[in-house]
Amino acid sequence: MRAQYRVARRAANRLTAGVRSIVRSVIPLPRPWLLTSALLIGTAVGLLLGIGSSLLVSARIRPDVVIALVVGVPCAIGMLTILLSGRRWLTTAGVFVIAVAPGWFGVLVAIQAVHGA
Repeated sequence: MRAQYRVARRAANRLTAGVRSIVRSVIPLPRPWLLTSALLIGTAVGLLLGIGSSLLVSARIRPDVVIALVVGVPCAIGMLTILLSGRRWLTTAGVFVIAVAPGWFGVLVAIQAVHGA
């Protein structure tokens, strides 16, 4: 058994002898429960922002502009934050910002559905 392991190990070493890792850095990921919490709280904040913005803004705005602002801006900011993060808490903050978009958009869709648009 031990001899077979040594032969297999030598063969694996020969195959990977010239292979080097070229990864300079990776996105630092926090614990899964922390990411899940950031997603949940971000969605709740998005719901509150959607309700607050619909109460404060009474002007008629084109739907494509609203969708671009509500979905595009938080997703772009969150993705840049995640991609450029060097710390785990910054990755969590980026996930939080991305999670704001679905909650906010969901409230706006529900308001339009209730109003019959």
